[in-house]
Amino acid sequence: MIERPEKDTMATMDTATTAADAPGSPDDRRESGGEASEAVATAAAATGTVVPWDDLGPKIIEAIQTIYDPEIPVNIYELGLIYSVSPADTDGHVDVKMTLTSPHCPVAESRPGEVQMTVEGVEGVQAAKVDVVWDPPWNPDMMSEAAKLELGMF
Repeated sequence: MIERPEKDTMATMDTATTAADAPGSPDDRRESGGEASEAVATAAAATGTVVPWDDLGPKIIEAIQTIYDPEIPVNIYELGLIYSVSPADTDGHVDVKMTLTSPHCPVAESRPGEVQMTVEGVEGVQAAKVDVVWDPPWNPDMMSEAAKLELGMF
């Protein structure tokens, strides 16, 4: 599972952060990748398209970082809108939990589909399921230091 690192380490951590590497979350919103993570890490699908999770997870995060908020010049990962990315099974299915800055966000209807299409465009991903969650609610403290610097919030 790839999880958002704590905000104070975001600017310096590389995108290959896994649940084992990331610091614990004070609001306990993180999940365990469990057996699916281990299985995906060693899986070899008959089609040859499944990539080990250690390789696939960082590629997914890199792809998500190409999606920018329409009103804020920062990508949605650095904004803290992606809560988790995890393997759903050993066949290249991925679960993404994300939020939006507000339920009234102008892209509330289209953003989850955009994230799904972007994740599914990563080689090795067969399908993606994107769940929009509202707990915990997004707030500016969830942004990375890099995002805050970009927005002049220091």
